[in-house]
Amino acid sequence: MTDSERVAAVYRRTMSSGRARLAEVLGGQMEVESSGAWITTSQGEKYLNVGGYGVFITGARHPTVVREVERQLRSHPIGTRIFLEPVAARAAELLTSVTPPGLERVHFSGSGTEAVEAAIKIARLNGRRRLVSMTGGYHGKTLGALSVTARSTFQAPFRPLLPDVTHVPFGDVDALAATLRQHPGEACVIVEPVQGEGGVVIPPPGYLRAVRAVCSEYGALLVVDEVQTGLGRLGAWWGCDAEGVSPDILLSGKALGGAVMPVAATIATSEVFTVLDRDPILHTSTFSAAPIAMAAVCGAMLAIQEDDLIERAAALGARLTPELERIVAAHLPHHPYEVRGAGLLIGIEFADPAMAADLFMALVTHNVVANLSLNSDHVVRLTPPATMTESDVAFLFDRFEQAVTLVAERNPEYEVLTDA
Repeated sequence: MTDSERVAAVYRRTMSSGRARLAEVLGGQMEVESSGAWITTSQGEKYLNVGGYGVFITGARHPTVVREVERQLRSHPIGTRIFLEPVAARAAELLTSVTPPGLERVHFSGSGTEAVEAAIKIARLNGRRRLVSMTGGYHGKTLGALSVTARSTFQAPFRPLLPDVTHVPFGDVDALAATLRQHPGEACVIVEPVQGEGGVVIPPPGYLRAVRAVCSEYGALLVVDEVQTGLGRLGAWWGCDAEGVSPDILLSGKALGGAVMPVAATIATSEVFTVLDRDPILHTSTFSAAPIAMAAVCGAMLAIQEDDLIERAAALGARLTPELERIVAAHLPHHPYEVRGAGLLIGIEFADPAMAADLFMALVTHNVVANLSLNSDHVVRLTPPATMTESDVAFLFDRFEQAVTLVAERNPEYEVLTDA
């Protein structure tokens, strides 16, 4: 039995037999090392990582992040939560220095779904018990977050979920206004600037600004979920920035830990956050603002600024999306598709979900790691690091073209089947 087979057996026995089956389909590789945009397997094979669900905006093991975390590891990694922790204060200051105006209070947590849960609880404490989210939106899988994650595949096995939740079409401000009009002063709206897990769905220009306006008109709290889109992923610090929107609550995560530690944050205005000031133990978590995680946040914020990763993400995205579209158009001209992107959040959508799965597998075959979208099985999603080098970009274009060529060879009769 090989090492990979032994690990797969342990997965089946103690963790997830589904993950073990998926690993076998993908060749049974084990990732054991990462650096920059690359992953190395136990067999010494290297893969370009343009997946990772948006975590790797700084690349893997960025030296600035590693330096901050190592320093904290040697001194004080986990706190008692009795005394004040200076590294948490530093992380909060660095984070709020780049958020939209008015967002100056922070609750740190370990994952994006925890950040959503904190936002829901803050909304309830502010009298907004009715939740409104968008069709296709993804906000996590804990029970409260799952209630606003609008996909029945994930929801159905766990119903009943939270009551008083409404889903309206993404991009449709009139539908949102009609819902809020029925419950003035009672609602909390949660929305993504671009739907990542929904398949890189980009709303019409001005949408987020219009959402802010109708929330203000009807007294609804606005939560903008930037767990995937924030910290440079869209070529700006936040998706909010493009339209000058300041929500009541902003959610961050994924890249916030610098691809070294799992960290997320719920960032709010003082007006809505003050409800938590009344009792410091009302909403807590053992590992919230753990010093080692806060060191990672500090490292991530410094790395993004010192390496100009916001600007690099915008410039790199402007190069990648049109070239990937050119490649798909050249090799799959008769297959309905759409390539769309905002910064370094890029989606390739096919009318046939089997084509998306085929492209995903072909990319892995050609040493490129991407992602399928959790809320859309028609879309292959790319979330490359902003630290990619010119040789990394050349590798991506070359291997992407090889993968698309392979997909074209496997699917030569799609046009005939469609016409039939």
